[in-house]
Amino acid sequence: MLDIFLLILGLLLCFGGIIGSVLPVLPGPPISWLGLLVLFLSTAVPVNYWFLGITLFIAIVIVVLDYVIPAVGTKRFGGSRAGAIGTTIGLIVGLIAPIPFGVLIGPFVGALIGEIAFNQTESNQAFKAAFGSFLGFLASTFMKLVVCFIYLGFYIYYAAKYFDGFF
Repeated sequence: MLDIFLLILGLLLCFGGIIGSVLPVLPGPPISWLGLLVLFLSTAVPVNYWFLGITLFIAIVIVVLDYVIPAVGTKRFGGSRAGAIGTTIGLIVGLIAPIPFGVLIGPFVGALIGEIAFNQTESNQAFKAAFGSFLGFLASTFMKLVVCFIYLGFYIYYAAKYFDGFF
């Protein structure tokens, strides 16, 4: 009975990680990694410390890159810290706002407003910096999604391998 609970909890954590890859308040890859850890805590699946260690290392690297990539994108296109902060605020507003594609429009508009309001840059330069911040956000989100889907694939593989009677 505990194994079934751990199996369901681990799967929910993997799906939570996928959701967390898009939402800025949840760290997606670490949550998906916790799903793998919970699966390996069941008695049906033998613990593989190397696998858990390598996947944990990857999750930590992805979390660090998640903060670095949007800033690099903003700087590469001539933006500032205000543009990167505006991207994050715009993402949160875009998630809450009842507009189509708010999660895509919000970061761009937030970066644009951040650049114009705090740096008083001309609109062409602010637009360019906002675009760089937006590209960094998209690259970071895509990277997190890929890792979380890979972790879900690992989860399904190990769960199907050791829970033969369950599937």
